[in-house]
Amino acid sequence: MPPLPPLVEPVPALSASERARTARHTSLLTLGEIGQRRLAAAHVAVIGAGGLGSPIVLALAAAGIGTLTVIDDDTVEASNLQRQVLHRLRDVGAPKVDSAARVAADLAPETRVLAVAERIDDANAVALLRGADLVIDGSDTFDTREAVAAACESLGVPLVWGTVQAFDAQVTVFWSMPPAGAPAVRLSDLYPAGSAGDVPTCAQVGVLGALCLQVGSLMAIEAIKLIAGIGEPLLGRVLVIDSLRARQFEVPLRPAGSSADATARGAVRSAAPEVGVPIDVVSARDLADAIAGGSAPALVDVREADEVARGMIPGSHHIPLAQLLADPGQVAGPVVVICQVGARARRAAEALAAVGVSATVLAGGIVAWDVALAGQSA
Repeated sequence: MPPLPPLVEPVPALSASERARTARHTSLLTLGEIGQRRLAAAHVAVIGAGGLGSPIVLALAAAGIGTLTVIDDDTVEASNLQRQVLHRLRDVGAPKVDSAARVAADLAPETRVLAVAERIDDANAVALLRGADLVIDGSDTFDTREAVAAACESLGVPLVWGTVQAFDAQVTVFWSMPPAGAPAVRLSDLYPAGSAGDVPTCAQVGVLGALCLQVGSLMAIEAIKLIAGIGEPLLGRVLVIDSLRARQFEVPLRPAGSSADATARGAVRSAAPEVGVPIDVVSARDLADAIAGGSAPALVDVREADEVARGMIPGSHHIPLAQLLADPGQVAGPVVVICQVGARARRAAEALAAVGVSATVLAGGIVAWDVALAGQSA
């Protein structure tokens, strides 16, 4: 995909101090002085000042974004400091948006920060996001993500979207009203209603702090590209990161119901399945009941050997994800696909669905299974 038109008109000029501060940007051939003036004109709304919001706010303030609206109703906890690098020990107990405003001002005095200590939801999302040229979602619940996505669709603004869980991550761009020739891709094309299941929290599965910095930086780059009209945005592509194995790859994402192949130019064409196929999920408790009653379908665990060595659901058949993606036809359905938290299982289920195999994903993966069993034994 070629660069899209810039989101904003540039400000007439940068101040002398801002020109000096952003000099390494204006030296970039594709960004340059006019691109930097576009960044200064832009208004970006950032949802969440946590693990993803922290590097996003740092990067965008340093980049010279003119206005940042930071929306988060939470306060800082000691356990946040492992990954939420906006905050310091002295901030524990204080609103997260206060840290965002302070740190942004320290980096870029000319960036205006609108700190909104309010939970964003279906009722207020449109009002809170109206006026932003672009929205970045670094929230940590799927209900919030759906509310933000719906508001962005209504307002017609691009949504830079990323998620991190344990050692895995995804980054993409949604836009319901993109410029002519670009695909209109929405959150529901990646996660149809109800397909996300019961997503485990960071407290349950953990999250690698350094991965939050990587993903937040990637999201900030997507915002800069869209604002300035440079590069190839991740619209129609999902970047998938497996940090434990130092692997990154792309899968194409096209609008639901589209028959055209909407892979972006340069996308990695691997054995990874197309994202966006509706996949059923089963809860850990329902699966446990089905197994106990002898009515469960075959179980396929797509984790790596070192992971299954630590324990599997009894009766599961181990097929590592790469092996399954290389030959989905080796599996006969119906099956329940299992991984650690659900993301890899969904990729496997989509590949199986593409060859006509009925596949359901264990929502929350082994982590949810262990939690459910612990609850039964408590």
